[in-house]
Amino acid sequence: MKLSQLAQALNCRLEGDPDVEITGVSGMEKAEAGQLTFLANMKYAPKLKNTQASAVVAANPIPGLPTLVSSNPYLDFARALENFYQPPRPAPGIHPSAAIAATATLGANVSIGAFVSIGEHVTIGDGATLHPHSVVYEGASIGPGAILHSHAVVREFCQVGARVILQNSVVVGGDGFGFAKRADGSHHKIVQSGVTVIEDDVEIQSLTSVDRATMGETRVKRGAKIDSLVQIGHACVVGEDNIICSQTGLAGSSILEKNVLLAGQVGISGHLTIHEGATVYAQSGIGGDVAPNSRVSGSPAFEAGAWLRAITTFQKLPEMLRNIRDLLKRVEKLETNGK
Repeated sequence: MKLSQLAQALNCRLEGDPDVEITGVSGMEKAEAGQLTFLANMKYAPKLKNTQASAVVAANPIPGLPTLVSSNPYLDFARALENFYQPPRPAPGIHPSAAIAATATLGANVSIGAFVSIGEHVTIGDGATLHPHSVVYEGASIGPGAILHSHAVVREFCQVGARVILQNSVVVGGDGFGFAKRADGSHHKIVQSGVTVIEDDVEIQSLTSVDRATMGETRVKRGAKIDSLVQIGHACVVGEDNIICSQTGLAGSSILEKNVLLAGQVGISGHLTIHEGATVYAQSGIGGDVAPNSRVSGSPAFEAGAWLRAITTFQKLPEMLRNIRDLLKRVEKLETNGK
């Protein structure tokens, strides 16, 4: 499409030749002639001198390069990508190998793939897509437009909202990790009688588990995005528009308020609250509440700026220890000679 057409589709101001033909999108370093690239961070601006891209999305016009001027270049680049690529989506219909209980209710224009299993009293919303080998247990509900990729599982009585995307091998509503110890040291399994609720517009990446509650519910609120290999424990609450990155674990009854960001490999101990707008940096260990709009790091985690100063000092500890030992020897020698 012509750059002018793309500018109109994205509602961006066009600076430069409107007739440039755009055939795709790419990053600065790999872009070829005919492709659109983006500049979201000015520290990467020097790389534009060597790009082969025919146009760029940026916050300000770029001299010598046709520019789509955007208030949010990264977002508009993502929107531009949608004009050139859409993932394949199966046509509506039910594969003959799918196992669907007679009491299940299927909405209009659903797509049910090969070897899908849908249990008793399940509700599938209009336009939902269940890819091959996905499983929905008894009494669960899947919202309109939801997508379950292969081997995704929604357990009994759990609720998945509209336009939710469950990537491959996600488990929604697996048993929470609850056991009572007997006198002889063996463990008695605690029945996990609660459910998991996934609200609208949530996406959960591959191999992530969101456990059902022992009692009550585990809830992932609207718009949250959860990366691969994340563990959400029983009775947790994940707030609206949260970002939770890979290999993070939330122990039971953790509460995350709105717009929380957890970077990779964060560990959250249970029964605490991470308040709205907080950022937790990678590999942090959280053992207590985190204040609103704060940034924390380290294990145990504390204020990120202080942690950066502390970790810089930590690297110097061996040298500091040698100096202290040397000073102690010199002080001891002086005291001995003074006697």
